[in-house]
Amino acid sequence: MMKILKRSLLLLLGIFLILTALVFSFPNQYGVSRSINIKASPDKIYALIAAPKEWKKWSVWNQRDPNMEMKYSGPESGAGAIWDWKSASQGNGGMKFFAVAPNQAITYELHFEGMGKPSTGAFTLENNNGLTQVTWSMTGTSEGNLMMKYFAPFMDKMVGPDFEAGLKNLKEVAEKE
Repeated sequence: MMKILKRSLLLLLGIFLILTALVFSFPNQYGVSRSINIKASPDKIYALIAAPKEWKKWSVWNQRDPNMEMKYSGPESGAGAIWDWKSASQGNGGMKFFAVAPNQAITYELHFEGMGKPSTGAFTLENNNGLTQVTWSMTGTSEGNLMMKYFAPFMDKMVGPDFEAGLKNLKEVAEKE
């Protein structure tokens, strides 16, 4: 009986060591990017992405949790605008807009409690023959966070569908208003 228990523990330890080595071989960097063409002017779209309060019109994250507690600070929109939230289903976190090019691009820092280093998100708007191509991207690093290192290779599959749904909602709102 002890021999079986000892072998089982050694087998579990071996599996754990192999999985740990595998996770350490995963890349430290991750990136997600999605684009959509919207039949609306860049200034109209920019107004919907540069003001955190406007995100509730199109973002899938707060739509998934109607009880999400949201707090805004700083300016209404653009550089320095801050959105913090607490959510049982979506996690606690926040974003701060830090670089803007009005009607062209906005960049933000995104953090979630317990997830280590923040990610950098960005929207770029490009006028394209009467349409505006909107690209939503996010990059980050998993350095120093074993859990994030495990998820890094899967970030595109995990976050990409949210970006796609958010961009689709943004398109509907921008083309309607």
